[in-house]
Amino acid sequence: MAPIEVKKICCIGAGYVGGPTCAVIPNIQVTIVDLNQARIDAWNSDELPIYEPGLDEVVKSARGKNLFFSTDVDKGIAEADLIFVSVNTPTKKSGVGAGFAADLKFLQLATRRIAEVATSSKIVVEKSTVPCRTAESMRTILEANSKPGCHFDILSNPEFLAEGTAIADLFAPDRVLIGSLQTEQGLDACRALSNVYANWVPRDRILTVGLWSSELSKLAANAMLAQRISSVNALSAICEATGANIDEVAFAVGKDTRMGSKFLKASVGFGGSCFQKDILNLVYLSESLHLPEVAKYWRAVVEMNEYQKSRFAEKVVDTLFNTITGKKIAILGWAFKKDTGDTRESPSISIANHFLSEKARVSIYDPQVTESQIWLDLTDYGDIPAEPIKPHITINKTVEEACKGAEAIVICTEWDEFKTLDWEKIYANCPRPAFVFDGRLIIDRKKLTDIGFKVVTIGSGDRV
Repeated sequence: MAPIEVKKICCIGAGYVGGPTCAVIPNIQVTIVDLNQARIDAWNSDELPIYEPGLDEVVKSARGKNLFFSTDVDKGIAEADLIFVSVNTPTKKSGVGAGFAADLKFLQLATRRIAEVATSSKIVVEKSTVPCRTAESMRTILEANSKPGCHFDILSNPEFLAEGTAIADLFAPDRVLIGSLQTEQGLDACRALSNVYANWVPRDRILTVGLWSSELSKLAANAMLAQRISSVNALSAICEATGANIDEVAFAVGKDTRMGSKFLKASVGFGGSCFQKDILNLVYLSESLHLPEVAKYWRAVVEMNEYQKSRFAEKVVDTLFNTITGKKIAILGWAFKKDTGDTRESPSISIANHFLSEKARVSIYDPQVTESQIWLDLTDYGDIPAEPIKPHITINKTVEEACKGAEAIVICTEWDEFKTLDWEKIYANCPRPAFVFDGRLIIDRKKLTDIGFKVVTIGSGDRV
C-alpha cells in the first residue's frame, strides 16, 4: 500500500490550541475553520484574538500563503486529507459527572459534521484534551453517519503547550505524541501525521504509541506537573511555620536527579485552562473505575491549590491587623502566569474575591489582560452582578496608579517588569506601614526591606 500523503489540512476550532499549532506547519495548505465569525475576523486582522510571544509574526508570515482562516467549515472538511479536531472540552456544569467530567458536546458535534460532509476518506486527529477512550465514541459516530466508500482513521495527538512559550514549544517540542490503533490502517495514518511533523521536528522526538495511551498521557502529564506545584506549596506552609526557607528546601530536593528542578517554585497556586480541568477529569475517571483512593489523592491536589490561594489571601488580612475593610489593596498581575493574557482559573480572581468579601478597596494592574476581561472574571461571565462591587474595584493602566495609597501590594503574577519597579517611588506614595506580599518569589526581599517595606514572602517564615 502506498504511503498516505497529506496535502491539505483542516483544523476545526480557532482557539488557543488550533491557531498556534497549525500556524507553524510548513509546506502544507492549512485551513483553520470556526463558526465564530468574530474570531475568524480577528485571526485575519492585525489584532489576533490571543496573545502569545512570537505568534503575531508566525501567523502574518504564513497567512494567505499556506495558512487560511475561514468560517466555511464544510469546505474545509471536504477538501482536507487530515482534520485536526481542536474544539473546547470544558468541565461539565450539570448532569452526570458535573464539576469533574469533560463536556464533549462540541467534539461530538464536530465529529458528526465530519461524517455528514466528507465524501472521501479522512484522517481525523484528536487535538482537544479528552478522556481516555474518547476516540471510541468518535469512531462510532463516524461509522454510523459516513457515506459509502468513506473510511476514517482516528489518531490522538495531544498538545503539550505551555502558555507564554507556546511558539517556542511548537517549533522545538520536547516530544510530539501520536497515538493510533495498532492495525495496518491505523499505523499508516500514524506515519502520515508523523511525516507532517517531520517537516520541522526531528524524528527521534516524534513518539508513536497506542491510541488510549496517547489520550491518557495528556491528563497524566498535567496531573503530575500540577501535583509537583501543590506538593511544594504544601511544604511552603511548613516552612513559614518553622522558619525554614522554601527556596532552600526546593533547591536541595531539586538536586535529586529523579526529581529535576522544574515545577518546584512555590506560588499563590496554579491556574490556566488545563491543570484543574484535567485533574478533575482524572478524579472522575478514577471514581468511575471504583478507585476511590486514587480519586481522593488527585482531588487533594486541587484542594491544596484552593487552600494555597485562600491561605495567602488570609495571610494578607491577618498581617494587616485582621481587617482590610476600607483599605486599598493593590493586586499586581491578573493573568495566571507571565507572558500570556490568559486568566482562566487565575489565582488572582480568587484572591480578589476574598478581599472584596472583606470590604477592601481593590486596585488591579496587569500588562496584558484587558479591563473587559477582568470584569468578566470578577462577575463570573455575568453570573454575578457587577454593580455591588464596582465601587470597590479600580483597574489601572500603570503599576504606579495601582499602588498609590495602597496599604498592601500583592504580587500574584510573575511578570518580569515587577522585578525592576521603582520601589522607592512606590514606597513614597504608600501609607505607613507599607506591606508587600510576594506570591511569586520574584522580588529582592532585603532591598525592599531596606527601603522601608514590610515584606511577606510566600514560603519564607520570619522565625530563626
